[in-house]
Amino acid sequence: MAPKSKAAKTSAASSPASTPFKPGFAVEVSSDDHGFRGSWFTGKIIRRVANNQFLIEYDNLMEDDSGSKRLREVLNLHQLRPVLPTETGREFKFGDEVDAYHNDGWWEGHITEECGDGRFAVYFRVSREQIVFQKEELRLHREWFNEVWVPPFEQQQQQQQEQEKVLTPAVKSAETVTPVVKPSKTVTPNVKSSKTVTPNVKPVKIVTEERFSVGTPVEVSSDEEGFQGAWFSATVVQVIGKGKFLVEYQSLLADDGSQLLREEVDTYHIRPHPPQTVDGHFSLLEEVDAFHNDGWWVGMVSKFLDNSRYVVYFRNSSEELEFEHSQLRKHQDWIDGKWIVASKVLEL
Repeated sequence: MAPKSKAAKTSAASSPASTPFKPGFAVEVSSDDHGFRGSWFTGKIIRRVANNQFLIEYDNLMEDDSGSKRLREVLNLHQLRPVLPTETGREFKFGDEVDAYHNDGWWEGHITEECGDGRFAVYFRVSREQIVFQKEELRLHREWFNEVWVPPFEQQQQQQQEQEKVLTPAVKSAETVTPVVKPSKTVTPNVKSSKTVTPNVKPVKIVTEERFSVGTPVEVSSDEEGFQGAWFSATVVQVIGKGKFLVEYQSLLADDGSQLLREEVDTYHIRPHPPQTVDGHFSLLEEVDAFHNDGWWVGMVSKFLDNSRYVVYFRNSSEELEFEHSQLRKHQDWIDGKWIVASKVLEL
């Protein structure tokens, strides 16, 4: 399943030979560790240790609590990118996808509230929390892909318009592989470890159990490796209480493949089915959900094709897949009992 694959990750450069990552080069580093997904930490290249691996030293992360020595790690090429250039004069608004500086790193989220006085509430999908930041602590979220920033800075815009395409043409078709067998265990989300406690942390409001009664169709997410960023259709079969539910998936099977998988989930991993939206045409760089392998996977439209087909880029696996228009829907987030779409709030 493409969004689970790690073999094709190529975020920073097209090949090791063309990489700009020489000793001393300043980089931003992502992590595959649980609790750190969606974050970028600054550091520098110490040396190349293998064809696609580099020894890096972090700027702000230390080896131990004494803080006497900076942490060094050997990381893969797909975990590295140049430092995002500073952009001055950026105005933020509701719905913007941003990176927020928190606990010595940049964390991906999006603005869910304009609080006034240059403050914005940012929602983080990984930890399901909202934190209020000053605008100086935010930057527009961008991806480093094929050695350009997406969305582009002004100096890149003209060149990309002339090319009429942003990302690589090497695209794999999205094959439907069913059924998907998902290990029958629930992983509790682990919020990033931190040395600094930031004020104004507001957990997202817990949805009342009354909304999810027995028989309610829902969508369920998972923190398990290879399933991040996906939502699977299920039905509530039991309200356990204390924010716990037993659900039965519509298409995922138990380990032995003999029956539909049943799993206990909490309120952080369950939501109603999103309302239908009128999706006449998807825009370049628009965030969408793509139906693949029995689930909806969050991605970004990276290219238009003929006959109402699109190429979608998945951040978790750094891969692209081709989809029909009917296999896509506008991405929405369920926050505080409301559906959040870019620049919109949908009430239920």
